[in-house]
Amino acid sequence: MHHNSRRRFTQSALGLIGLPMLGLAGCTTAPLDTKALAATSRTLPPDDGLLPLIKPPRLKRGEIVGLIAPGGYADDSMIQRSVKNIESLGVKVKLGANLRARHGGYAGTRFERLADLHAMFSDQSVAGIWTVRGGSGGSALLPLIDYELIRKNAKILVGFSDITALHLAIQKRARIVTFHGPAGISTFSDYAVAQLRAVLMEPQANHVMSVPAEQRAKASSDPLQRTRRVNLAGSGIAVGAITGGNLAVVASLVGTPYAARYENALLFLEDVGEAPYRIDRLLTQLDQSTPFAKAAGVMLGVFQRTTVPDGEYTLNLDQIANEHFAALKIPVASGFSVGHIANQYTLPMGVRARLDADAQTLTLLETAVL
Repeated sequence: MHHNSRRRFTQSALGLIGLPMLGLAGCTTAPLDTKALAATSRTLPPDDGLLPLIKPPRLKRGEIVGLIAPGGYADDSMIQRSVKNIESLGVKVKLGANLRARHGGYAGTRFERLADLHAMFSDQSVAGIWTVRGGSGGSALLPLIDYELIRKNAKILVGFSDITALHLAIQKRARIVTFHGPAGISTFSDYAVAQLRAVLMEPQANHVMSVPAEQRAKASSDPLQRTRRVNLAGSGIAVGAITGGNLAVVASLVGTPYAARYENALLFLEDVGEAPYRIDRLLTQLDQSTPFAKAAGVMLGVFQRTTVPDGEYTLNLDQIANEHFAALKIPVASGFSVGHIANQYTLPMGVRARLDADAQTLTLLETAVL
């Protein structure tokens, strides 16, 4: 997903008028200290898929949630919207110390963003961590993160889009469950809030996520909202651990120590503002890195703003999905409620689930929090 596309999405998603301003800090130019520089040589913990997966404690009403911006900068309207959204769940919000920092288009230098991430995991008064937005820049933190600190202080981390980089790295290196769900500035629709509560606050085994009626109603006029089974052969049912995220970010991590491991897993992918030919190229890159056939199943989300312009000769999204997935014997379905949309699933990374490509449902086989 292009940085500019993310920015346009953020601007269109806010729609805030008349909110009081809190006063923004300018572009940060603080020198890097020796501790921060030393972090660049941090030794990664072993990439051991056998390390037990840790589930964080559930989020309870009245608890404190830390708000941070690991990627794109957060202005006051974004912070205000995020606080209002998160507080609607009945929790309190604590702002990261560097939340208003700005370094170009980023929310401060990578060391300032890292400091807020580490501080919130270390703070025993903080029960969960929410990201204001995605944007860009999350992957720059990955070599600097103290994964042992995160594993020792497992707690809920929520976000999507560029936050995919953090989810995948933490899933692989710290082995705790994090949550691909609405960012602070996202639309907290009734459906999205119900999913957040069902996964983070009031967990039940065998929780079923199905495409909301509102999305199905839009499908007749908007092909991007349509759900369908893509694979033509093999089973429509698969079981595996959930992994994936934003397609562009997942592809960008190929060849790094943080790349997604989706063999025998349920891989989900989404994006916004990418031309169809770029989606095709990104899928090709992933498939050539680890063949999709090795996954247990694939869930394609709603790829917003990716329609083919009139007069342009290119494959559409359905044709691209067919090219990559139709011949596979694993279940593949498109149109799941994942992506830059209002009605989002909250997907726990690493938790086992069952995909039904015919019914277009995803069932969590265990609770994601303790």
